[in-house]
Amino acid sequence: MKKIYYYESFQDDFVESKNQNFKLKENYKWIHTNIFYKIGAYLINIFVIIFSYCYSKLFLRLKIKNKKLLKKEKEYFLYCNHTQILGDVFNPFLICFPKHPYIICSTSNLGIPILGKILPIAGALPIPDNIHDMIKFKEAIKYHSNKEHPIVIYPESHLWPYATFIRDFPNTSFHFPYDNKKKVFVATTTYSKSKFFKKPNIVIYIDGPFSINPNLDKKENITMLHDKVYETMKMRSKLNNYEYITYKKKN
Repeated sequence: MKKIYYYESFQDDFVESKNQNFKLKENYKWIHTNIFYKIGAYLINIFVIIFSYCYSKLFLRLKIKNKKLLKKEKEYFLYCNHTQILGDVFNPFLICFPKHPYIICSTSNLGIPILGKILPIAGALPIPDNIHDMIKFKEAIKYHSNKEHPIVIYPESHLWPYATFIRDFPNTSFHFPYDNKKKVFVATTTYSKSKFFKKPNIVIYIDGPFSINPNLDKKENITMLHDKVYETMKMRSKLNNYEYITYKKKN
């Protein structure tokens, strides 16, 4: 029997961490230049890549299509639909390999026992909840982007496991590629019925790049990038052929 999740709006949460209300410390750092921190981050990154490969191949049975598109670019922003609990943490390391991605995420992820401590070292960029820290946050995005680290964004924000449709999302995150003058790619996770397993097989499709149009102003460019990403995700979502979890709107 299929699982059915009922929702009131696309802002509903179906997955919450044990410390959902986790708050960043006042002196939280998004940029680390300490040599010992960098060495630790390098070693953890190696572990994360190995774990990501094993997890994606053995448990998710993941395939990535058109990955060669990313190899041609040094700096880019990658937008993904948000449908995997662990996969959305680790899959970007395979998608972007050999580059080291930095993933924009909710601060609640840092409240996860054990894993929450590792995420910032591995490359998580938690979204702050105040203007002062937002300045530092934007500086970190610029810093890592200019270091040729892909910046990964889940514009749907809320994790809906195995969702086979694309939820409407705002254009607020699209000022990042505009402000940093970087190209945009899309990674859409899709699901197909497995012959041998209850859970579906996963295929991630890479599309792009989408570039800033010099003939448009900032607002027009942000809208244009949003629309291209949204329409591309919707186009790829038509390749889904199996619903492991069904989502229905409450009456």
